[in-house]
Amino acid sequence: MAFTIVSLFFLFEFVARIEPSLASDDIAIWFGLSNGGFGTLSSIFFWIYAPMQLVVGLVLDRYGPRRFVVPAILVLSLGVALFAWSNDPILAGLGRFLTGLGASFGFVSGLYVVNHWFVPSRFAVLSGAVNALGMLGTAIGAVALTSVIDHSGWRPVFFATSAAGFVLFLLAVVFLRDGQDQSDDTQSLMTPLRLVVSDKRVWWIAVLGALYYMPVNVFGGLWGKAELTADHGLTSVKAETAISMIFWGMAVGSIAAGWISDKIGHRKWIVVSNVILAALAYSAAVYSNSSSVVFISAMLFLGGLFGGAQMLTFAMAKEGHPKAVSGTVIAFVNMIGIGGALIFQPLVGTLIDMSGGAFGMALLTIPICLIISAVMAVFVSEQRHEDHLEI
Repeated sequence: MAFTIVSLFFLFEFVARIEPSLASDDIAIWFGLSNGGFGTLSSIFFWIYAPMQLVVGLVLDRYGPRRFVVPAILVLSLGVALFAWSNDPILAGLGRFLTGLGASFGFVSGLYVVNHWFVPSRFAVLSGAVNALGMLGTAIGAVALTSVIDHSGWRPVFFATSAAGFVLFLLAVVFLRDGQDQSDDTQSLMTPLRLVVSDKRVWWIAVLGALYYMPVNVFGGLWGKAELTADHGLTSVKAETAISMIFWGMAVGSIAAGWISDKIGHRKWIVVSNVILAALAYSAAVYSNSSSVVFISAMLFLGGLFGGAQMLTFAMAKEGHPKAVSGTVIAFVNMIGIGGALIFQPLVGTLIDMSGGAFGMALLTIPICLIISAVMAVFVSEQRHEDHLEI
């Protein structure tokens, strides 16, 4: 039940994260914003989400998930509702802020449950399964929600999403419990953080993971639909269908990479090879000038498939540290990864404005970031702590 609830929480927070991209033009017009302004409004989610990861990791390592995950789901639901209710960009920004605050517990709590409820030798594949549920739900939901938005408008859809969050909140109140395997309450709350931030290897892995995840943040999470409709002539529903292939691919790729990695006991070269292949796939989708939804969808599926190995960066980072600080390690890596959206979402929007609405130059950031990530991964040393050895 804990695994199911936290996985559904990740699904809910990811839908809330990307939801503005499903109606980017309508929302920008509603609030009177430019592309850069809309990118900034959307990225407010990450302004609180990213720094909160440090808090999330520390409190999960110390207290477990229940007392924080349950209210986080409620706050996230309220934030989505406020965004939909407002007609002022400042108030909408507050709603986006609350959405990010609640969502900050979603992904890390999922991996925390995997790490503390299941054997260490299954961490990569089960963490991939958490990611897969979020990706599959988002892939299906984004297309369905886009179709509903086209017919009913974006605000009713946002209100319905918020209502679904309240249902999940009630389920968490009833069913979510803490596990038996918790940290020692006698250790200082800040001890895990001191261990993590002093480890240069964790910093290196976190940055390469952020660059690896950049296409999901930027193309899948915000600008992809606009690029496909403007440059490839796709309708909004066809464009969102193609974008959803990223998440279908991520779902398959994260489980496959995790399973292979757990089988062979290595992460590094899986990451290196998959990053390079992801760069090729995304480049083909963006720069082919094709108007075929089948071809574009296939390339974006491959981009997501090879992007699924990004989940291995969490395993790579945590395996150098004891289990008692794993929540903080995972949260720190996630903070840097998601924090990339703070830079790249508004940056790409600004580059689009500077290019007079053209996406080509702005989206060169995708292959550049992926190639840098692959080079960085080559220099990572693989480590295993005794807490994470095969049992």
